[in-house]
Amino acid sequence: MAESRRWWALVVISLAQLMVVLDMTIVNIALPSAQADLNMSDGNRQWVITAYTLAFGGLLLLGGRIADLVGRRNTFVIGLLGFAAASALGGAAANSGMLFGARALQGVFAALLAPSALSLLATTFTDPKDRSKAFGIFGAIIGAGAAVGLLAGGILTEYLDWRWCLYVNIPIALVAFFGALALLEVGERHPDARLDVPGALLGSAGMLSIVYGFSEAESRSWHDGLVVTLLVAGVVLLGLFGLWQTRAKVPLLPMSVVRDRQRVGAFLTTLFVTIGMFGTFLFLTYYLQGVLGWSPLKTGVAYLPMTVAMVIGSTQVAARLLGKVPPRFLIVPGLLVAAGGLAIIAQVGVEPAYASHVLPGMIMLGLGMSTAMMTSVSLATGSVAPRDSGAASATFNTAQQVGGSIGTALLNTIAASVTARYVTAHAGAGVDRRLLAAKATVHGFNVATYWALAALLLAAAIAGLVVNADRAPTPQATQERTPEPVDTAT
Repeated sequence: MAESRRWWALVVISLAQLMVVLDMTIVNIALPSAQADLNMSDGNRQWVITAYTLAFGGLLLLGGRIADLVGRRNTFVIGLLGFAAASALGGAAANSGMLFGARALQGVFAALLAPSALSLLATTFTDPKDRSKAFGIFGAIIGAGAAVGLLAGGILTEYLDWRWCLYVNIPIALVAFFGALALLEVGERHPDARLDVPGALLGSAGMLSIVYGFSEAESRSWHDGLVVTLLVAGVVLLGLFGLWQTRAKVPLLPMSVVRDRQRVGAFLTTLFVTIGMFGTFLFLTYYLQGVLGWSPLKTGVAYLPMTVAMVIGSTQVAARLLGKVPPRFLIVPGLLVAAGGLAIIAQVGVEPAYASHVLPGMIMLGLGMSTAMMTSVSLATGSVAPRDSGAASATFNTAQQVGGSIGTALLNTIAASVTARYVTAHAGAGVDRRLLAAKATVHGFNVATYWALAALLLAAAIAGLVVNADRAPTPQATQERTPEPVDTAT
């Protein structure tokens, strides 16, 4: 591919990835408005986010295998068109069930789109220097896209309507669609690829069971029979999924992908980072709008410093140092800085604390998280064989989305439970109910944020212990040291 065309192809791939990442958070700002418009309960509101991330994460491995079967560009453009259609359906939602369904459908098509985008990126940029630049841009989009979504959600909700947070995907998807047809190569198909339907059912059912169990714990309690059954069933199903992958002829998750120590470290790090991050975005949004009374636009603008910090962390820190220092020297410090940011945010009270707590916490969070995530992306895809690039890309995205699903459900449940207990403990005659509600809400958010901080510290520990490469691997180096398989059939 010509040099200039490669970089234009990066624009198309990045635009599609921006849309996918943006939709994880763009509805956060609009969620209070959508909740009021469609009469959602506090316990059910998280499904606007979780329906998307759960369908996305649950089907990503299948999407990666489909990309190997029918070609990455074909899967990429199908994903774009389907995502646009699902966004139109969600924007026209007449009730909460319709919105939840549309968000799940968005996740289904994102599961086709995301692994194709990442594997196209990994196979397009193999030169170490160009790869660092390309992954720096891509990493910035993964990190900053979440914050851009919050800003865009604020603008659209303030001046148009919350529904435009979904409608906005339609023109983005169409531009990326025509760009893909013009710029992206059709890509290699792997005729030996097969769709592992039993694996997809076991994996998706296991994750759904766990996330649903976490979400039901808020209303039923952690000791409820249904909650315990859902959580245990989820673990069993995921165990059966792992067992099946060792026996399936063409598994969704080839063992070669998870035998590599560096990739396993990147996958686990990403899982726990996103467990902590998704709930934090949700809590900050409700703190700024619900407790401080800020408008959607002002709330979106409040996230801008974090967006800038994410871009700096990806393009000026990680991209410049990735080929010069061991990856763990970027991931571990980055996550410790991000955890420090959460520690500051967790100190907020009912009084305005944006300048003193939220702003410095956001900057640290953005800088640290983007440095760690960009490095993890390169680790997850750099040393994989071309025939498994779709599966490796899908596994990385799965870790991200499953972490987001579990984190949102778990942290929302913790926050809601702590809030309810605080109200019960402090209620009484003569107590200002509005002030009590605000204090209880903030206390719930703070406790949940400490749990998010613990997830980041666990991610840092995993990266420090598991990731031990001297430098991030590249596809070019992998191909040089990996001999072609011998055809024994002839």
